[in-house]
Amino acid sequence: MIEEGTYNLNHFVVIGDRVLLRPKALNQTQSGLYLPPTVHEKETVQSGYVVKVGPGYPIPSPADFDEPYKELHEAIKYFPLQVLEGDLAIYLQKQAYELEFHKEKYVIVPQSAILMVIRDESLS
Repeated sequence: MIEEGTYNLNHFVVIGDRVLLRPKALNQTQSGLYLPPTVHEKETVQSGYVVKVGPGYPIPSPADFDEPYKELHEAIKYFPLQVLEGDLAIYLQKQAYELEFHKEKYVIVPQSAILMVIRDESLS
């Protein structure tokens, strides 16, 4: 659990190829039965909305292969991730790290744990 102080989600910086998700709550079955949250949490595949995305995979610059004592003059470049904020992601629960912030549940997953995204192009 993260201490609730003056922090908000804008203070969160997602690192590398990781994605911050807000799990989608599915408490009702197709037949209309309401299930406790623990039943849904045990499923191996979950869904959630992408809240924040890391910069991606770092790309080595040609200067990295030069002499090791030289200073690097270029900023680190990244190969961006495929997921975008607002996407609905289907991900593997086994690779998710849960955290709670302002009494709301979030998960952090690597992009490799995301199986598919559903993107509404009309929103962007």
